[in-house]
Amino acid sequence: MCGIFGVYGHPQAAAMVHLGLYSLQHRGQESAGVVAVDDAGTARATRKMGLVSEGLSAQAFDELPGRLAIGHTRYSTAGSSNIDNAQPSLARFKGGHIALAHNGNLTNATELRKELEDQGSIFASTMDSEVIVHRLAKASARAPEEKLAQALLGMDGAYSLLVVINDTLLLARDPRGWRPLVIGTLGETWIAASETCALDICGATLVREVQPGEIVSIDSRGLRSLMALPRTELKRCVFEYVYFARPDSSVFGGSVDRARRALGRRLAVEQPALGAELVFSVPDSSNSAALGFAERSRLPLELALIRNHYVGRTFIQPNQGDRVAKVKVKYNPVREVLSGKSVVMVDDSIVRGTTTKGLVALVRAAGAREVHMRVSSPPIKWPCFYGIDTPSVDELIASHMSIDEIAAQIGVDSLGYLSLQGMLEAVPGGPDGFCHACFSGDYPTPPPTDTNKLRFGVTVG
Repeated sequence: MCGIFGVYGHPQAAAMVHLGLYSLQHRGQESAGVVAVDDAGTARATRKMGLVSEGLSAQAFDELPGRLAIGHTRYSTAGSSNIDNAQPSLARFKGGHIALAHNGNLTNATELRKELEDQGSIFASTMDSEVIVHRLAKASARAPEEKLAQALLGMDGAYSLLVVINDTLLLARDPRGWRPLVIGTLGETWIAASETCALDICGATLVREVQPGEIVSIDSRGLRSLMALPRTELKRCVFEYVYFARPDSSVFGGSVDRARRALGRRLAVEQPALGAELVFSVPDSSNSAALGFAERSRLPLELALIRNHYVGRTFIQPNQGDRVAKVKVKYNPVREVLSGKSVVMVDDSIVRGTTTKGLVALVRAAGAREVHMRVSSPPIKWPCFYGIDTPSVDELIASHMSIDEIAAQIGVDSLGYLSLQGMLEAVPGGPDGFCHACFSGDYPTPPPTDTNKLRFGVTVG
């Protein structure tokens, strides 16, 4: 899962991208970067490891002039976490330059990469995204949008893309629409973003979503649309509503906040906690779900866990050691709220269980009499191959434990999950048109032949 942001037609495009990336920081915290193209057609890049605020200084954008720029915040799902894999990618080819920012995961990247290597291509990273760059460079079509259409044919999996070919900005979504991508305007400036919250920070107005299978081209002639890829059954990622997107965003045409409140209300109906005295969330992604649960249960919603906002999201840390270390740094309980009480602790998901176990221990140490865990999504039992870092069933606690066993493992008095049907009926546009493979095992595409070849620095052999 990554954040992508693009600007066309603004005199300080790179600085605006920098601003937009702050609103997409929740989508990736390992690295950030910007590529800008000046009026002479020269493309320049800056990429740094760490947060937007840590790696990208305001002074760096004085060296990135131009009216066209794209940016990226990275959360690795294919390729190791190092500067070689930071995006946007920037490459020169016989027709000029190509820059690319990718959100998603290609499920047939191993096969495509091997094919390219057999033809003599040399790769500079272990990212699946670099496959797209090579295919673009080899495309025989002349128009930029047709080049991209040609490059994307035969690619499987999830991708929302921002591509720069010389002085043209291209936007694209895969035919199933897994990942969100929206278009906005600010005066004469066009803006593209993973989520609408990034438009808000710039004062831009939402125009519409990029449609599944659509390529949008923006250049000096304006905006053009090409439905280049054959449409197929919609498989939007339901986890965007559950966890990833910011609550002040609209994704897939629906409010994230309203979706999470509805998930919480449905959870309260399906998994009530009789005798509980208060409800609290695991902040921040569960705040709206906890509010919905409290409203339906007629229980007070309390601030029982305080989050340190200077620490990142533990689920999207690149390794398990980082997740464990950051639990206590990230959260602190309010003893006056919890002491002697029977409480409902609402979270949006339990993936590995490490963070949850640590949080329950904190809540009990603060004096809670009973801890009832309620989860506003079903048990995650299967890995995601479309942009979420759950590559192995061995890492998923629900894949090898029953609900009672998970409850014992994390130390709660009771544990209740939202049903699959309840989740799908609660989100906007449901119950159809969503990918729920991580909950159901129902994969819309064949899983990758080798899930490890492009991960964690292992190159394709």
